[in-house]
Amino acid sequence: MGKVGLSGAFAGLDLVSNSTSVTFDPSSASLLARSADGSLSKVASTNAGGSILAGCAIGDAYYVAGNFSSIGGTSADNIASYSTSSGSFSALGSGGPNGVVRALYCDTSRKQVWAGGQFSSPGASVAVWDTASSSWSAAPFGGLIGAAAEVLSITPNSSQSSLFFSGSFIASFGNGSVPLNGTNNPNVPFSSGATPFSSSLVPVPLGNASVDAGPSSSDSEFSNVQNIFCPAGADGPGNTWFAADNSKAVITVRKFAFLTARGLRLGNTFLNGRGTTGFSVATIPDNAVQELQYFDPTDNQNKTCTDPCPLLTDSSVPYQDFLFDSDKDITGFQLTLSEWQGAGPGLHLLQLLSSGASASAVNSQNGQSCFAPGPSTTSRTGDWQEKVADTSIPGTTQTVLVSTVDVGTPSDQAPSFTWMPYVSASGQYDVNLLVPGCTNFQDCALRTTVKVTVFPGGGQQPWVTPVSQQNTQDTSTLIYSGPVVPSSPSFQMTVTLTLADDPAGSGQNGKYELVADRVQLVLTSPNITSSTNFSSSGNSTAATESGFGFLEWPLSSSSTTSASNVLPTSAITALDSVGFHFLNALGGAVSVASTSSAPSISAVAQHPSGNLFLGGQFSLSSGSASGASNIVMVKNGALATLPDDGLNGPVTSLVVDGDNVYVGGSFSDTAKSSNGDLRGIAVYSVTGNSWSALAAGVDGAVTSLDVSGDQILVAGNFTTILTASGSSEGQNAAGFAAWNTSSGAWVNSGGFLIGSMTFVGNGTSSTPQFVAGNVATSLRFGASGFVMLQNGPNGQPSVTPLGVQFDSPASENTTTTAKTRRSHHRRSTTGWIPYLNVLSVFKRQTPSTTTNLAPLPSPAPAPAPAVLTGAFWTNSSSLKELVIIGGNFSYTAPGGVQAQNVAVYDDSSKAITPLRGNQPNGTVRSLLVQGDSLYVGGDFTVAGIEGSGFAIYDLANQQWDSAGLQPLQGGSGSSSSSGVTVRSITASPTNDDVVIVAGSFAQAGSTPCRAICSLDTTNKQWSALGNGIQGDVAAVVYTGNKELVAGGSIALADNTQTNVALYSLSNGTWSAVGNSGDLPGPVTAVEVNDGDANSIFAAGRSSDASSPFLYYWDGKSWQSVGEGLQGSTDVAQLIMVPLQNTHEGNSIIQSDRVLMVSGSISDSSFGNASSVLFDGQSFTPYVVSASESGSPGTVAALFHSLASFSFTQRHFLATGVVILISIAIAAGIVFLLALIEILWTLFARRDDKVNSYDAADLDADDDSAHRPSSLLEHINAATRSTILGSPFGPNAEKEAGLAAAGAGGATAAAAAHDDPFSGPDASNYLRAETPSDALHGGMGPEEQSRPAYARYSFDGHGEGELPLKAGQELEILDDRDDAWWYARDVRSGQEGVVPASYVY
Repeated sequence: MGKVGLSGAFAGLDLVSNSTSVTFDPSSASLLARSADGSLSKVASTNAGGSILAGCAIGDAYYVAGNFSSIGGTSADNIASYSTSSGSFSALGSGGPNGVVRALYCDTSRKQVWAGGQFSSPGASVAVWDTASSSWSAAPFGGLIGAAAEVLSITPNSSQSSLFFSGSFIASFGNGSVPLNGTNNPNVPFSSGATPFSSSLVPVPLGNASVDAGPSSSDSEFSNVQNIFCPAGADGPGNTWFAADNSKAVITVRKFAFLTARGLRLGNTFLNGRGTTGFSVATIPDNAVQELQYFDPTDNQNKTCTDPCPLLTDSSVPYQDFLFDSDKDITGFQLTLSEWQGAGPGLHLLQLLSSGASASAVNSQNGQSCFAPGPSTTSRTGDWQEKVADTSIPGTTQTVLVSTVDVGTPSDQAPSFTWMPYVSASGQYDVNLLVPGCTNFQDCALRTTVKVTVFPGGGQQPWVTPVSQQNTQDTSTLIYSGPVVPSSPSFQMTVTLTLADDPAGSGQNGKYELVADRVQLVLTSPNITSSTNFSSSGNSTAATESGFGFLEWPLSSSSTTSASNVLPTSAITALDSVGFHFLNALGGAVSVASTSSAPSISAVAQHPSGNLFLGGQFSLSSGSASGASNIVMVKNGALATLPDDGLNGPVTSLVVDGDNVYVGGSFSDTAKSSNGDLRGIAVYSVTGNSWSALAAGVDGAVTSLDVSGDQILVAGNFTTILTASGSSEGQNAAGFAAWNTSSGAWVNSGGFLIGSMTFVGNGTSSTPQFVAGNVATSLRFGASGFVMLQNGPNGQPSVTPLGVQFDSPASENTTTTAKTRRSHHRRSTTGWIPYLNVLSVFKRQTPSTTTNLAPLPSPAPAPAPAVLTGAFWTNSSSLKELVIIGGNFSYTAPGGVQAQNVAVYDDSSKAITPLRGNQPNGTVRSLLVQGDSLYVGGDFTVAGIEGSGFAIYDLANQQWDSAGLQPLQGGSGSSSSSGVTVRSITASPTNDDVVIVAGSFAQAGSTPCRAICSLDTTNKQWSALGNGIQGDVAAVVYTGNKELVAGGSIALADNTQTNVALYSLSNGTWSAVGNSGDLPGPVTAVEVNDGDANSIFAAGRSSDASSPFLYYWDGKSWQSVGEGLQGSTDVAQLIMVPLQNTHEGNSIIQSDRVLMVSGSISDSSFGNASSVLFDGQSFTPYVVSASESGSPGTVAALFHSLASFSFTQRHFLATGVVILISIAIAAGIVFLLALIEILWTLFARRDDKVNSYDAADLDADDDSAHRPSSLLEHINAATRSTILGSPFGPNAEKEAGLAAAGAGGATAAAAAHDDPFSGPDASNYLRAETPSDALHGGMGPEEQSRPAYARYSFDGHGEGELPLKAGQELEILDDRDDAWWYARDVRSGQEGVVPASYVY
């Protein structure tokens, strides 16, 4: 059969095996194996309610993990191994993880499996399975706790030398030598309304600030708001401020310089029953009312508020601390007291809390903070001068100190500047150096780099950081992150700045300029404990440095200490600082204390450049990546934001492919809403530093990503691949999809499934990938309506799915112009035989109003996208064999070209190419390729082409080639709602230049040929087949004797109903196959067994459409062979296919073949199938398919590249049968000659009664008066009206009138002038195809004839003439005239006269 294609309306397909049918329970999790070609097969399912979240492989063992109690019928808690060689599951010993496992990593060199998740045993959140000892153990670092105490991913670094653990946890490092405070800051009066964190924040000195408060009380002892910034005594006169009675009050504080603040401290007044109960805070200069976070001591809950925020009136709570959600760079604030009790609002304490502590280079700005023993101080060496510049905020200035130094000066001889900030409490701090931009100070040419040394105290080594001061805009540079001990008489933290050892830049006029502005300490944690709850009962006793959500662990490390307590600082790697920075950027440990809403890092990926990408659910509020949302990059050891601050939803998975990082999650855009196509999945270009979309994303969450060759595999809870911006429409892909990185397009993932998938990952050598999730339906192969079939190993068929995804076609938007056919009125030619009722002598194609044909059954459901037909084409230029497919679909071709309904597919490259030009609007149902010509049939239109249902495309020149082709036309008798539907286009077996077109139509141009017509491809001329048929044709096949077999809802020209009819191409006659009524109803599919006309199969539905049938013709009668087919069965195609292994032969089908029955098949023995094999006795399911929704799909056609093929067995007629047929032919010839003689005599006798006629009445193209005077001329003239169409039309009443009128009937004379083309569909223009058909009413015995060939081409435009093409094979039926011979075209059966000199 050559190459074989299988098309239909399906999204998934599988070949039925003898094994038990595969079923799925969506309430459980299923594990699927994905082969190299992408096909899917079920491995096992978990218990109901289970989930599979991770997997990895060691050898042929695949480890799966999640949350389950059994898998594949094997009891296993949360993790199990699957042997790909034996196909069995095993539990992993005892003592494994006692909770959900979310991440796995297989260390193939050490034969260990690392598991991460949310469990407490055998280790906290991390456990290790050793395959050699078959035992579980805790991780070498013990485990990870804190925050949500959950590990979400375990990823190796790019060199596979260490593991990255990420999730929601705290990893702590320290040396245990520095005692820390265990309660609130002892240097600050205690209040239950504060926390260890907030009480450690040094208040900003407000003594030199501009303050406006009002309306104030008229009582002078309570009217000075300055008294409450740092009250000298208890709540009372001189230490408390009252607002005017019964009035809302506003307190505005401005510093006129930027400072970093974290919140406010408010102490209520309790005098005379008055006090503030509600307030709000707006920051300056943005004037934004802030959301505040606070601890409520009444119920020990952390809470938030905006407007109003509550202030307690309990005197046992002297003050409450209200914090911003992150550090704020402000120049002031406005406090509105909007609610009160008693006579009015008031306050005893008002303080602006810093981010931790700070120190300015300008001593006048280092005021003494409340509760501090002294202010922050500075010292310097060398000459330093004040320098002032305006800022971007009107009315504010910026003052710094600068010092110049000669270029080339050693750093130890250069000027230096030292800050000694006051630190109120010990804790974890980020220390930042603020460097003013050189643009405002107009000193960019002088700037260089400096060296900054931090002494944090506590016996720790100093931190030295080079800092560039060549920035044009203000920047904040992290110079230290770690523990800092509080200031004391014996110690003060110091930060020293001097010239760098290798300063950058060339300076200006031989000078560099050093700039000293401010040092800022940002508190990230006051007391790090393992649980990180920061309550007032915190009990940490050691100085630690902690990181959030990230830990790097070298696989070679021998440490066995516990990260759930404190790891030694010697265990810190270079990348562990990522966790430190992350914790600081999140706002410190208090921001991650909640286990229910804690942020998380769900995925980590390292780019070959060394850059690290972290994705999850978080929002960074400070540091170098401040503003980053859900994804961040680590570059040169520091956090860095991605374009547009990341993404606006959680990130769940990351994979790196070359220069690109693919990101999956639950997002729909960037954080700044710059690209709405980043739905569920996005790609970040590392070198381009830009986001790109994968088409328009998917319509749900992506849970897992994997790289497989040039494909990115995507799993998640989505149903559609979105193809257009802002649209919810696209390609169905329920839970699993594949993106081709080479073509930049979504492609067929190889398999078919419908589900909510949770995991996809690389597998073993025999199974490249595994996919898991809650599966509703899955089939091995996924394809948009088309697959290629070929013999595979061990005799098993190999299936290659279509390599692209199809969509439903776009709505028809191409306007086609309806062309009006010009009426052509021929002159009457009744002068030849004016009174003879020719219809009573010459049977011809005449629809009878008494012939009631059942309509063709509706085709099997074929929801778009569907491929309904196909044909193979060998490209004449490249000699590559390609597949052309047609149906009801659309697709995006390379270059973004939108195309539909026809496509050229290269199976070797998986590339698809559209037809150039206008696309068919409608459904394509049949295709035929002849050379470089593509014949397209169906019910469609093409803009610019007249008519519908049929068109020709020139594949070589890539353009539609329908010029000169008269369109098919529908009629009132057509069963198609569109009027024209072409269901079959086949090549004539007798002539390469003729194709047979069949379906539902009334005529082709001006040629009446109902339901089936032949087309001469050389001149695009239509011809009827014999005397034609009535009804509709569904399918056409051929016998080995070059006979055409048509199936449908058919009646012959004489009204004989036969839903299977046979047409002899050799003699141009139609005959019924069997008797009328033998078949229960219209036929939808027909097939001839190896060309044997005595072995025909027909399938269809009963006339009342209630039941399907399959019948077999044995040459004598029809017999039913379709017992068992259920009512929902719809048969679209029957085709004989060869077998590699034979079955037991029988009287119906030989042993080396079977009948393949395709469509939508339902049988009581096996259920539903799309194709079944019939061996003459029983049905065997062969192909099952499913639509995009999971409902049963349909197979429309199997087609092959070889135009014809034969089975090994040949069947010949017995000699006796041949003799009988010869006798019948001879008798028929004698009868024909006798009848011709009778007719001639009849015409001759009536010749004297013929009315005279005027030769001028003849059309210019009517050459009948110039025919030779012979017997042939008389026959031709007598049948002329029959050949062209009776002037009386086919109407029964006209025929009756003519018969009654007799020779002199006036009615006949009047009717003779009727226009034979009248009527919109030319339904009265019907003819017998040949004179022999007209004479014998379709009996068609063979006339005596001789073969001949056309010497020259002859256009044959005259009436009764037969067109010729040079070299055309003919049969000469009558050569008695010297000038004109009567001949038949052996390929089409058409007859007519030809010039004798043109034939040899």
